[in-house]
Amino acid sequence: MSGEDEENASELKIGEEFLKAKCLMNGEVAQILDHKYQQLEQISDDPMNQMSQVFEKSQQYVKRFSRYKNANSVKQVREILSRHQLAEFELCVLGNLCPETVEEAVAMVPSVKTKGRSHTDDAIEKMLHDLSLIKKFE
Repeated sequence: MSGEDEENASELKIGEEFLKAKCLMNGEVAQILDHKYQQLEQISDDPMNQMSQVFEKSQQYVKRFSRYKNANSVKQVREILSRHQLAEFELCVLGNLCPETVEEAVAMVPSVKTKGRSHTDDAIEKMLHDLSLIKKFE
């Protein structure tokens, strides 16, 4: 990027390669790592022996910081956030951090208000309410 086009996540200027990349929420990563662990269990008597320390630490991290533990809930969160034409980066930040108010959401992801789509406060409030319902019934 040139000096003029300096990266700025608040304006969703994060580089073309990141805008095109598929981002995963912590809950999605946890599901992938759990699946891999199950595969290791099937081929080894001691799957912990087959796992690297990085794998184990990563699995612990995403389980600890995933706001949604249930696979169905994780899927619903992605579906709800996808309806709002969010970039992958925005979707994952909101899905991982679960802001409770419009002000928190905009502070975490300013591009929600500044990147052309300009979601109204009411639209953001509805999105957050839908996410809170998923968490409540999980």
